[in-house]
Amino acid sequence: MRFILFVSFVISSFLSFSQTGTVRGFVYDESTGEPIIFTNVVLKGTQIGASTDVNGYYSITKIPPGEYVVLVSYLGYETAEETVTVRGGQIINQKLFIKPQASELGMVEISAEKIEAQNEVKMSVQKITPKEIEKLPSIGGEADIAQYMQVLPGVIFTGDQGGQLYIRGGSPVQNKVLLDGMIVYNPFHSIGLFSVFDTDIIRNADVYTGGYGANYGGRISSIMDITTIDGNRSEFHGNASISTFGAKLNLEGPIVRPKTIGGSNISYIASAKHSYLNQSSKVVYSYIDPDGLPFQYTDLYGKVTFTGENGSKANVFGLYFDDKVKYKAISDLNWKNAGLGGNFILIPGGSPVLIDGNFAYSSYNINLVEDGVSADRRSQISGFNGGLNFTYFMGDDDVKYGLEVIGFSTDYNFTNEANRKIEQQQSTTELAFYIRYKKKLGKLILDPSFRLHYYASLSTISPEPRIGAKLNVTDNFRLKGAAGVYSQNLIAANSDRDVVNLFNGYLAGPDNLQDEMNLQNGGVKEITHALQKANHFILGTEIDITSKINLNVEGYYKVFTQVTNVNRNKIFDENEADQPDELKRDFIIETGEAYGCDFVLKYDLKDINLYFVYSIGKVTRWDGNSRIRACF
Repeated sequence: MRFILFVSFVISSFLSFSQTGTVRGFVYDESTGEPIIFTNVVLKGTQIGASTDVNGYYSITKIPPGEYVVLVSYLGYETAEETVTVRGGQIINQKLFIKPQASELGMVEISAEKIEAQNEVKMSVQKITPKEIEKLPSIGGEADIAQYMQVLPGVIFTGDQGGQLYIRGGSPVQNKVLLDGMIVYNPFHSIGLFSVFDTDIIRNADVYTGGYGANYGGRISSIMDITTIDGNRSEFHGNASISTFGAKLNLEGPIVRPKTIGGSNISYIASAKHSYLNQSSKVVYSYIDPDGLPFQYTDLYGKVTFTGENGSKANVFGLYFDDKVKYKAISDLNWKNAGLGGNFILIPGGSPVLIDGNFAYSSYNINLVEDGVSADRRSQISGFNGGLNFTYFMGDDDVKYGLEVIGFSTDYNFTNEANRKIEQQQSTTELAFYIRYKKKLGKLILDPSFRLHYYASLSTISPEPRIGAKLNVTDNFRLKGAAGVYSQNLIAANSDRDVVNLFNGYLAGPDNLQDEMNLQNGGVKEITHALQKANHFILGTEIDITSKINLNVEGYYKVFTQVTNVNRNKIFDENEADQPDELKRDFIIETGEAYGCDFVLKYDLKDINLYFVYSIGKVTRWDGNSRIRACF
């Protein structure tokens, strides 16, 4: 019976689509060829339309046959219109090009951001663009996403203590950072005020502080997904800057120019940053230390973009980041991250499906040499990650599904204060499948998803159901909520209870853990798997007080059902059978919970954004013997 109902649904959906048409394509800045993101494309004189995504792509489906004018308007640009004739079952590819306005026009009351808020769940996510970063006062004369992170709700950023990021009670190792799909293991420099990402090449950054969908996995606290711009397709551009902290240079331009507007082309972009703070601080900041500050770094990034006639494109990119800290007569810290990768967007000619994928290889090495210590501390992780995603558009609804594969090797060596050596060399592979379905039912939006994540080295499968929902009570008042199960197999190479710790290494989750754990109520919990796992529960509301003032309130509860941590109490070797686990194991299991509330009042002006941010939260951890509490 269920099979018959399913077949009936498929047939009825097919018949519905065969009677209507689809208009899809990309919106570009005509002068540079850069996609215009998060703007609205509508059929003039109707309520039918769609928003562009981070690639500038839009898809308007279920259009009744007829002649329409496709219209796009964006603040600071002239309106663009194209006439199309839609037939039943037809898919029309229509690219739109908009020009920057030569003169200032009146304020546009229709907000793309508000329309997106009414059609997407948007739970616990902050969308960051270069314009927003540049509106904030900057340190050292250069705007940087690391400084912007400090105003985000629920985020604790140790900017002057190694750039460690704690999001809603989660530790830094529980945050996943992606750059054009590549995993970046250390996105912040040791000085902490600067990230490895140049603001001028960022297109968009999505920071999920919890409740994210099944298309993201492998971390139990948060996701930071950053995409970069494409190089200018029409002409060469470059800029350079210099400050007391460092200098940078950006270059972009066409390799093969398009023969017609919107034609196929090849372009490039390259970025370089270098800090000479260790030298300039001797003069500019001599009042801090006449010998200068010990920080120095170099960041390099380059990308080549191949774009086809219909908007399909492929990118090949590479990066190199390094960091050096030399504390006189105390310690020397060096780390570097290098990688090579690619991604693509494919638009099949006769299908309303958008296909995108990525593959990348990266390595991260960190080494700490401490004066007076017989052995140094080092950590290395290298590996690949890739994925293939399919998005199927159905009017206001869409289905997204895909695969992800991750493989990495770790090499770690450390001798603790008790002269006990901790080392690990391990290789692991992860494979995941997910499906996500967004359904709009009148004023209610449902966003259920499911992820099946297999950890090969641990021979463990983690089923992870997740759901998000939003109710548009009125045009200016919305209620929302999210819940989900999350897992990961990566742990920190130092205890994540150490807030001030410049050494930021990584380990694969070990399988030689304790067999049981003492609970706070006096009971005993059997350890059945080696994964770190957490459950998220979030409720919130959005209120548009005026067209420029928005209030967002979210309450959250994260339950860390199992967390693996470096055992700071180890004083015996593991082969000493007569000693308790908490004194001889390299790693111990902990549980915990984090809960709190975030308030964000945003006043959006033309040249500046005013934020009032207030967060209150509490974190507790239990390691089987003691309980740790922290408030923030």
